[in-house]
Amino acid sequence: MAFHAGRPGLSFGGVAFRGAPALLVALALAGCGSTDSKNPLANAMAPCPAVSLLGEAADLTRYRGPGRDIPSMVLDARLTGYQAKCDYAPGHKGLDVTLRLAMAAERGPAATTRTASLPYFVAVTTADEGRILAKANYTAAVEFPANVNRVQTSGEEISIRIPAATPGEAAQRQVLLGFQLSPEELALNRQRGPRR
Repeated sequence: MAFHAGRPGLSFGGVAFRGAPALLVALALAGCGSTDSKNPLANAMAPCPAVSLLGEAADLTRYRGPGRDIPSMVLDARLTGYQAKCDYAPGHKGLDVTLRLAMAAERGPAATTRTASLPYFVAVTTADEGRILAKANYTAAVEFPANVNRVQTSGEEISIRIPAATPGEAAQRQVLLGFQLSPEELALNRQRGPRR
């Protein structure tokens, strides 16, 4: 199993990830499906694994210096949703899942540049015990135009192949999405709780 984010050869287990350049688009949840007129079974809807935003990792706030107030804020970002589409892997030996995360970012008063990097991850886990089977890290680049301090953006399109003896077995996996946080950023999210 391998992770691919536009760079072949990065491997971690049994799930294949592929990436494409980031785009500035609004996203909504998409359905799962397949169309193959040669195989009537392929026309059936592919089962999808559960995909969700990890609550403790859905926010990323950075500060300059020790202060934790608005004047010290450099960046405040939030995962706002995702687009997901599922299809059968070749030979019905698992599932192909295509994902793209949607994000909102705000440039804080302490920011010194008009760009920011938003590190995020995609992980495939067992649904029952939450054991991580594969994980890959990505970065979305954000640019704030002049006189604009809030932007919507998205991560790159990521394709995941979840191998399994059957597509139903692959659908029993879970896909978790979140920002890749430092221990301090994670502690802040846990302290303030989920935002709405």
